[in-house]
Amino acid sequence: MTRLSRIAMSLLVVAFAVAGCAGQPSGSGWVNLIDGDKGLENFNRVGDANWRAEGGAIVADKGKGGHLVTKNSYKDFVIRAEFWAATNTNSGIFIRATDPNKIGSVSAYEVNIYDQRPDPIYGTGGIVGVASVNPMPKAGGKWNVMEITARGPELTVVLNGAVTAHARDTKFPQGPFSLQFGNNGKEPGGPIKWRRVDVKPL
Repeated sequence: MTRLSRIAMSLLVVAFAVAGCAGQPSGSGWVNLIDGDKGLENFNRVGDANWRAEGGAIVADKGKGGHLVTKNSYKDFVIRAEFWAATNTNSGIFIRATDPNKIGSVSAYEVNIYDQRPDPIYGTGGIVGVASVNPMPKAGGKWNVMEITARGPELTVVLNGAVTAHARDTKFPQGPFSLQFGNNGKEPGGPIKWRRVDVKPL
């Protein structure tokens, strides 16, 4: 293989990798909940966050905090979510929520997106109170892909292709999941944008 051919092949591999990160998940069984600025109808709103369709994404940046809660309940599943967060964004995906009207880390698994969390042990990529993350990756200021797999007691979080948390836990066996816009103490956190969210029941 010539040097030029090797370069061309390398560029092709990179192109496929990038396309795979940004595109729809492959294989059957996936259900698309958010695609660009479409999908708010697939969720119930809890809290006062100003969720809206804007700039090709579902966005929130004001309010004391709130959740978009799926209308369906899930037991074993894979979630794939593309999101943009600021460095001071307090967000996350809460899975297997036992009370869809009062969501928190005491009633669901909180997979965190929070680069500036005061205690970074459960910051971005961790599962609050269940699986710490070290070192904590940074999600702020860019688009990211988070994948969460829940199969029985096995919970795994992958951020941008790297495993950030893994645990075995049985507290919460089933429930809807939610997308969070949180606050930082008394002030709203930075904006959160969800560009694509897909779920695959297992």
